[in-house]
Amino acid sequence: MGSITTPPSLPALATNPSFIFFTDFDGTITVQDSNDYLTDNLGFGAANRKKSNQGVLTGQRPFRDSFSDMLDSVHTPFDECIATLIANIQLDPGFKEFLAWARENNVPVVVLSGGMEPIIRALLTHYLGEDEAAGLQIVSNHVAVREGKSGINEVGGWKIVYHDDSGFGHDKSLEIRPYANLPAEQRPVLFYAGDGVSDLSAAKETDLLFAKAGRDLVTYCENENVPFTTFNDFSEILATVKNIMAGKLSVKDAATGRQ
Repeated sequence: MGSITTPPSLPALATNPSFIFFTDFDGTITVQDSNDYLTDNLGFGAANRKKSNQGVLTGQRPFRDSFSDMLDSVHTPFDECIATLIANIQLDPGFKEFLAWARENNVPVVVLSGGMEPIIRALLTHYLGEDEAAGLQIVSNHVAVREGKSGINEVGGWKIVYHDDSGFGHDKSLEIRPYANLPAEQRPVLFYAGDGVSDLSAAKETDLLFAKAGRDLVTYCENENVPFTTFNDFSEILATVKNIMAGKLSVKDAATGRQ
């Protein structure tokens, strides 16, 4: 690609990359979903959460409504929620190596999450260190003080603030599409990795979708005939991306599972 001027809304183009890697956070970069963990252990429980998720998958209700119900059932102060998650959520075993390789090879990694940025920042800082975490672009939802409360670190004191007005709360496709619509001579190859219902809006937007094996995103892609390749952890993603960059594997073949 030739030299280009980076639009303010496309920060991942700043280093003029040939590839950009977009990724979900919960259940993708992490082994467990932090929001599910909060709901299951501090909120209304796993059974109610799974019932609510099923309604999203079948199109009966928007994700943002289901997600708000989940998080509204958690009354634990926000700082205690973060401490609980740091003690219980594990990082994908291959992510550190993948991130180091991506930095060395000018592959920007953009985290697109349906979760909350303060939680994501806290977990990434814990596992990667402050400098590494600070270098990652994160596009996510936020947290605010709940009406009638004086701060997020009191019982029932916090609520989620959605990124946009879509049914997802954060429509990840809106972040990816401006890159996808770039002129051919400027457009990088776009990857996306995800696992669940918050990734449905992003599933059709990139050149190659990595869907975590055995999760809801695989079911959705199979039902909607969306091309994808499965992964179990980031070591498998790294191997595939390396082969694509080396010209040993085409994006099309990877997307149809021919590896």
